[in-house]
Amino acid sequence: MQNAVLVGKGAAADSPQQWLLAQYGNRHGLIAGATGTGKTVTLQSLCEGFSDLGVPVFAADIKGDLSGLALAGGGKPKLIERAQQIGLENYAPQNYPVVFWDVFGAQGHPLRGTISDLGPLLLARLLNLSDVQEAVLQLVFKYCDDNGLLLLDLKDLKAALAFVASNAKTLGTDYGLISSASIGAIQRALVTLTADGAEHFFGEPALDLDDLMRQDLSGRGIINILAADQLYQKPALYSTFLLWLLAELFERLPEAGDLEQPKLVFFFDEAHLLFKDAPKALVDKVEQVVRLIRSKGVGVYFVTQNPLDLPDSVLGQLGNRVQHALRAFTPRDQKAVKAAAETFRANPKLDVEAVIGQLGVGEALVSCLGEGGIPGIVDRTLIRPPRSRIGAITPDERKTIRSRSPVGSKYDAAIDRESAYERLSQRNTPAPATAETPEPQPSAGEAAGWWQRGSQQPAEPTKQQRPPAARGSTRQSTLEVAVNSVVRSVGSQLGREVGRQLLRGLLGSLSRR
Repeated sequence: MQNAVLVGKGAAADSPQQWLLAQYGNRHGLIAGATGTGKTVTLQSLCEGFSDLGVPVFAADIKGDLSGLALAGGGKPKLIERAQQIGLENYAPQNYPVVFWDVFGAQGHPLRGTISDLGPLLLARLLNLSDVQEAVLQLVFKYCDDNGLLLLDLKDLKAALAFVASNAKTLGTDYGLISSASIGAIQRALVTLTADGAEHFFGEPALDLDDLMRQDLSGRGIINILAADQLYQKPALYSTFLLWLLAELFERLPEAGDLEQPKLVFFFDEAHLLFKDAPKALVDKVEQVVRLIRSKGVGVYFVTQNPLDLPDSVLGQLGNRVQHALRAFTPRDQKAVKAAAETFRANPKLDVEAVIGQLGVGEALVSCLGEGGIPGIVDRTLIRPPRSRIGAITPDERKTIRSRSPVGSKYDAAIDRESAYERLSQRNTPAPATAETPEPQPSAGEAAGWWQRGSQQPAEPTKQQRPPAARGSTRQSTLEVAVNSVVRSVGSQLGREVGRQLLRGLLGSLSRR
């Protein structure tokens, strides 16, 4: 069949092949099933099918198995036998065009976004902020927008928070009450986020979405694989990053309507992490993106163990479904089996609820949208075998493939241009003093001595202590004013630093009790 992806063939001898029509590839989909039932191989086969049609793919790789798409498979006898069973003609091992990405930059090109791109809503979810703290974070974003301060990386946001906190009274007139407690909570959350390695994600060059929607010289769609084995260990960062990517696609791509095939297909593995402990506002945002992004020519496919992991509002948007085996050992599992069975278009020859627990590895219940967008009748299906390697590639193989990537020179080197951190640092730096006659300035020890004795400025010298050139006047010279300003600034900064060290020591001692 032209312009379609072969999913597999019905297990019965007279059953037809199951095809996913490319014109409905943007109607989203679901790949579900228990661990070890073949979800990853199904995902791999669908990636190959879309790539063969020239459709670019983005897929998160939790276990590293999807990296095998970059190399040809070994033509194992079982795979050849399966290809013959489902009527797959001209089956032969084949590699596919792959670009590796990695938020941490270790197993692929660094994948970055800016603080401004993420926005206060997603950032608040990533930091697990309360409603009040989120409101303060939105205030900080608003102030930076009003004053042309670019928020690109974490140090920009930290500098903006510190500036707003130190000028809370002044800014309160225009922006409302700024709670120092909320600022402190956000700053503490940023410390935890930094410890999780999020500073690797925030920065430039930011991802250009056009680089995800490319074809190779032969017209096959590029398969973009996100190495997520480490990112998956940070569930909040993982789910927030993928949701950000979806939101960016939604915001930047123009309306396309119904196309012959999607512009991009997006596979979201371990999708339950997106909705775990998520506030209603975020779930509503996901539902909106899933519902509307199809008109931008993007198909979203959720990969998860249990269909109940997804909200009903999202599950109802998924037109193409591949359901692998579910084990009904608990009441919740039994409920999931029943719910999965009821979502399919009934097949009078098949007891769907009973079959879900009987499916073997590489088998699934499949229902895809047919002509007119009508759901197809569900059938027990043998999933087609992939042509590429099943399983992970070696580090040396990955390194070789990465070295041939067309986007490596664009993303591998980080860029740090002037932004909020540099601008605010300049504001806090005192202007250099100018005077016609240089006079001795206090040493660091002399400057520090008076704040150590009680944070008071040195007493003004009496007339007898002043230099002879200054005795005829009761006003301070320009140089004296500048020196005193510098001394006050140095003392204030040193005092704050010592205070912070004392506070950290006190909190540390309390936490150990």
